[in-house]
Amino acid sequence: MKRYWSRLLPLVLVVVIGLMGCNSSPGALTGDYRQDTLAIVTTLRTALELPQDSPDKAAAQAEARKKINDFAARYQRDSSLFGLASFTTMRTALNSLAGHYSSYPNRPVPKKLKDRLEQEFAQVEAALKRGA
Repeated sequence: MKRYWSRLLPLVLVVVIGLMGCNSSPGALTGDYRQDTLAIVTTLRTALELPQDSPDKAAAQAEARKKINDFAARYQRDSSLFGLASFTTMRTALNSLAGHYSSYPNRPVPKKLKDRLEQEFAQVEAALKRGA
């Protein structure tokens, strides 16, 4: 009987760990760098374009922060992306926006920062179209 339990317990643990690893949220990153980058640009633009008095502003900013963190966690160690212009520009934009959200969580994003982010998002999209 002891032998039976000693074999059953590791099997159950493997199944439980495997099933927990399959839990992915619908908005999670897919692993396709190009698709994930374009999705995050869309999410960030939506968060930036909402008026300050919008009831959805806090939820949009929370979603933007989550996407920034997910993107950084997924791609920051992928050395094959380091030389891509789209990746370096995207990291610059994400770091700027994340810095604003963490330093000034209750203040609106300044127009100067919005303009710069929009310019960087356009550069990222152009670089992705070129394949860079």
